[in-house]
Amino acid sequence: MQKTFDVAIEALGGEISAVEPGVRTGARLAEAMPSPPGAARGKSFYIETFGCQMNVHDSEKVAGLLLGRGYRVAASPADADLMLYNTCSIREKAAQKVFSRLGEWRGEKRKIIGVLGCVAQQEGEEIFERAPWVRLVCGSASYRKLPALVDEMEAGGRRVMGLDLGVDETFETEMTLRDNPIRAYITIIEGCDYSCSYCVVPRTRGPERSRASDAILLETRRLADAGYSEIQLLGQTVNSYRDPSPRKLTFVELLRAVASVEGIRRVRFTTSHPNDFHRGIVDAIDSTPALCEHIHLPVQSGSTRVLREMRRTYTREGYLEKISWIRSARRAISVTTDVIVGFPGETEQDFEDTVTLLDQVGYDGVFSFIYSPRPNTTAALMTSAIPESEKSRRLGILQEHQREIQLERNEKLIGQTLEVLVDGRHEARAQWTGRPSSNRIVNFTSPRENLLGEYVQVRVTRAGPHSLMGEHAASV
Repeated sequence: MQKTFDVAIEALGGEISAVEPGVRTGARLAEAMPSPPGAARGKSFYIETFGCQMNVHDSEKVAGLLLGRGYRVAASPADADLMLYNTCSIREKAAQKVFSRLGEWRGEKRKIIGVLGCVAQQEGEEIFERAPWVRLVCGSASYRKLPALVDEMEAGGRRVMGLDLGVDETFETEMTLRDNPIRAYITIIEGCDYSCSYCVVPRTRGPERSRASDAILLETRRLADAGYSEIQLLGQTVNSYRDPSPRKLTFVELLRAVASVEGIRRVRFTTSHPNDFHRGIVDAIDSTPALCEHIHLPVQSGSTRVLREMRRTYTREGYLEKISWIRSARRAISVTTDVIVGFPGETEQDFEDTVTLLDQVGYDGVFSFIYSPRPNTTAALMTSAIPESEKSRRLGILQEHQREIQLERNEKLIGQTLEVLVDGRHEARAQWTGRPSSNRIVNFTSPRENLLGEYVQVRVTRAGPHSLMGEHAASV
């Protein structure tokens, strides 16, 4: 049965919750949902989001807050009174892209320009110096204060900042404007207590703080009532979750509890840290059909020596042991990862260790990046930098090798029938697109006119390195 998604704004009542180049959130919101009654008379906003799913979900929170203040969603940046960039600083290129975007508004006087998220937290007042036309700088831990910051700007404040990194529960705002009508995000843990030598997250997101399990389950039930059947639990180290409530649910107990909510058909979680990944997580996926057959487990390097320099708290051998638990599961669990190429001091042998790790694990997907030094990290002070040309060469070798691995693994699925949640349409190719439990991308044809939001059976007929192709077999 075709579902309809007519609940786009979730009022939470205060009880409750790999890098994209720039998601034009404002346009999607404007197309997908109307603004609240009367809001059209107010000012308009537009958000462009850089980063991971957590940043996307943060933009949903900010959008909800602004709608609650009487703002309306603009259809384009040019139409917006308030232009916001929700930023990622985990890699240098992402931060540079933000400042490039800001440069497009040089000399703009009619529009309020704001920077949110990790670059805001990292750069602080420096943003005002580099881009004097920016009026708002707000870190992710200060989103609850955004209404007061907006009031301050509207009262004439020239430079307004919210950069607290407190440990209060800041997971959700009073309203969350859900951008995606198919799957919903829920933040269960914020921040990070690890100290990887290359990473800025502890400085931009603050220390780890987990959200009470009762609040998570209440939000899950509300989302199920609103028509969502797929939930993705979010955290920088999602499996480090520690329930602060008297119930003291473990991460595995929370997974099972979310999966048991009536109406929830799929539960995903990202991103796991290998140090907190244990066999019980695999056992939970094996025994709970609603927990998806996909684990994203960043490795960053296949060399134990480099892992030690990265302060990753595990060895190659320890990581491979965790992979062995996944491969011994009864269900066919897909595994994806993150890899950094060209970390300071990485030798040719270290790099070869990473390439051979791809073979040993047989990843279904790898998000690979060239190392870039980040401010205020210990790795940025290391003197054994790898030349950019060499880093690029190694990245190309690794990506081509992984492409061959993915093609081989995907070709083994030809002839199988997969249950796919349809989340998009490619009109030019006359194809629907969606994802099975394993989180692969599946493009397929169907005689049906409207499949968005449905679970359908798709028979795989062809395979590429990055997606599967097939034909609609039947609805589920």
